[in-house]
Amino acid sequence: MNGRRSERLLARIREGLTMTRTDKLNLIFQLSLPSILAQVTTVMMFFIDQAMVGSLGAEASAACGLVESSTWLFSSLASAASMGFSVQVAHFIGANDFVRARQVVRHAVVVTAALSLLLMLVAVAISRPLPFWLGGGADIANDASNYFLIFTLAAPFFQFSMLAASLLKCEGNMRVASMMSVAMCALDVVFNFLIIFPSREIHLLGMSWWMPGAGLGVPGAALGTGLSFVVGALLSGWFVFYKSKILAIGKYREKFVYVSSFLVNALKIGMPMALQSFLMSSAYIVSTMIVAPLGNIAIAANTFAITAESLCYMPGYGIGDAATTLVGQSMGAGRKELCRSLARLTVFTGMVVMAFMGLVMYVFAPEMIGLMTPVAEIRELGAQCLRIEAFAEPMFAASIVTYSVCVGAGDTLKPAMMNLGSMWIVRLSLAWWLAQSYGLQGVWVAMAVELSFRGALFLYRLFRGRWEKGIIKA
Repeated sequence: MNGRRSERLLARIREGLTMTRTDKLNLIFQLSLPSILAQVTTVMMFFIDQAMVGSLGAEASAACGLVESSTWLFSSLASAASMGFSVQVAHFIGANDFVRARQVVRHAVVVTAALSLLLMLVAVAISRPLPFWLGGGADIANDASNYFLIFTLAAPFFQFSMLAASLLKCEGNMRVASMMSVAMCALDVVFNFLIIFPSREIHLLGMSWWMPGAGLGVPGAALGTGLSFVVGALLSGWFVFYKSKILAIGKYREKFVYVSSFLVNALKIGMPMALQSFLMSSAYIVSTMIVAPLGNIAIAANTFAITAESLCYMPGYGIGDAATTLVGQSMGAGRKELCRSLARLTVFTGMVVMAFMGLVMYVFAPEMIGLMTPVAEIRELGAQCLRIEAFAEPMFAASIVTYSVCVGAGDTLKPAMMNLGSMWIVRLSLAWWLAQSYGLQGVWVAMAVELSFRGALFLYRLFRGRWEKGIIKA
């Protein structure tokens, strides 16, 4: 029922019909809620990995944490490639040009497949020296290297599932994208449970039974996640290419015609995002290098705190997905006043939701970290970091959702520069300076200050309206 209602409201955008404030808010929430669920369950995959690995001890946790920012780098590049095409799809759907939307999809499949294979080869080549480059010790280097290698071998499937999810979201079909994320999370739990731990006897509710297991430890966490990517890619690809009402290229068998403007526009949209992703992820790697000398306890606490915090800011990314869809389709329909209104409503909604999540994070910080590790020192340090970060969540939401608004309009260059300047100039310099005296807590103070500064920059861009000029017309 909700899916049909959101389809009707999206059709009002394309057909030029009037939308009340209630219509707009209903549409924002109907698109946001499934996307929030998808974002949260995606993070839960990493949360589950960390919790299961955390039970193996501090060294195992540190091994995963050391290369986590590097896996983000490859994931974010895959996301940028997907969005370069998906935004164009949203524009064509908004303009009721479904044939061109499907043509863009065909180009996207070919280009992202080639890119994912290239990324996989690069990852394989650097997997062995990477832990040492990041400042990790010999005691965790082998597990860290194997984790990174196995994770990135699944890069083509991860890219395919990300492209499919991105296309579904830009079409407005958040429900299926959410269902796929939930399915991948459930599979990740099952695979990790069977692969990380050795065969053992399970005792529960007065009953006991023998549970087989591979006992692979840290590498098993990456293998379980990789297998869930494989299944998720196949399922989500089938939905997009054969079941979608608009984008099913397997059902609408139009002739493939190469259109250079699709690739040019994908580069204009995606390249700033890819450059931003590369430099932002590189910044996270530098941040890891700042934390690494503080010891394995600090590395593990930092990793768990980042994972726990991501559960709180994922609603912002879910609302951001809705913002990209709504701005993209209303821009494609040529309705700029409606576009401005939807943009501001989504940003305000994101700030309210993440302010509430910041409060939850502050209150339940010890419990959130405690779910992932039994080590008291890690729990205490991780909880302190979360409580520092809680105060920055509303402004973090402003930067997340406003950036998504800009992406929907095809305005990616200047927002990317804003993200990069804030991260590299403000956060890293401040983190390095504060870490000397305050350790890991100083690193998180720097993060909170920088996110607040970044949110202010994006709010300024939102209300100045410069993002509207970034629309790319095919």
